Amino acid sequence: MRLEPPVPPAALAAIRAPFADAGAKTVEVSVLQPLALLLDLSGEAMRPRLFVVQAEGGEELALRPDFTIPVARAHIDSGASEGRYAYEGKAFRAAPAGSVRAEEFLQVGVEAFGGGDAADADAEVVGLAWRSAAAGGRTDLTLTLGDIALFGAFIDSLALAPALSARLKRLFTRPRLLQAELDLADAGPTEAAARIVNPLEGVPAGQGEAALRQLWAIAGIEPVGSRPVGEIVRRLAERAEAASTPHLSPAEAEAVRCYLAVTGAPGAALDAIRGLAGPDTAALDAAIAGWSRRLAGLAAQGVPADGVTLTAAFGRAFGYYDGLVFEVRSAALGEERPVAAGGRYDGLPARLGAASGQGAVGCMVRPARAFAGGME
Repeated sequence: MRLEPPVPPAALAAIRAPFADAGAKTVEVSVLQPLALLLDLSGEAMRPRLFVVQAEGGEELALRPDFTIPVARAHIDSGASEGRYAYEGKAFRAAPAGSVRAEEFLQVGVEAFGGGDAADADAEVVGLAWRSAAAGGRTDLTLTLGDIALFGAFIDSLALAPALSARLKRLFTRPRLLQAELDLADAGPTEAAARIVNPLEGVPAGQGEAALRQLWAIAGIEPVGSRPVGEIVRRLAERAEAASTPHLSPAEAEAVRCYLAVTGAPGAALDAIRGLAGPDTAALDAAIAGWSRRLAGLAAQGVPADGVTLTAAFGRAFGYYDGLVFEVRSAALGEERPVAAGGRYDGLPARLGAASGQGAVGCMVRPARAFAGGME
């Protein structure tokens, strides 16, 4: 397992300082986390990045790839309706093939649950991440912003069939599948329908896994790889739903493509998105109004406006984000190695058993990347 270089104590103290001043309670969470829970909440695409361990006959566990889920679980276990938690510790992610990235690395960050205006809370957390990242001495930092909920509001403006609208929103953080959906608009209904084969058609709900195993046995197929049967069944169900519901028209697909192509200074980007909207703009107008407050908050937090870009297609690999997402990037390190990152995940606490309505937003900083005298 590759380690990252250490950060000098003085530089690490400077990077920590904004979080120490944020009024957050320090929390520690277990290094080992339930594998099934991580995959359910983060998405199956995270599996190749996880270090998995299992005692004989025991539950599959993974070295924590991030702190958001374990800190959220700790908050829910506390029974508090609101909370703000600071953390510092090692996280672990397998590097992609051919990469020399560190696989064991230090993170510092904060997670905030409940209370206050979401746009104000977002701006505060992004401001914390920016100040912490900048405290490492780099002078080439920029901030990239995105918003998963903004995409949903744009889709709502197009007044699509409900099933189609829901499917597009689900696909936003899965770019290849979203692109395939857009391509279907150019294929025509006959060709689009011919591409879908559902071997579980007619199988009652809850019996998909058993039916798929039976099909494998009849065909003499021995499954290979690590994808769970339940995940395969879920993907087949999504394809079946896509085959039985309307697809985008060419004009609607072009509107979505134009939305995804928007990037630039936040004000100009929001104006461009508003100009692409369909006939029902109520949700989109509300989302853009929230962004006006968020941008004002970022300015008040000291984030320089000339270093900020809003990219409509920007999402994050962790599947639990459902609102603002962001990365602080260094020109020297490139887009693949963000110095800081985070976002809003209002739906995660409820999926972990919390009472509904708890807003949640957080961020993390990689000190070894923030330190100007460190990696290049």
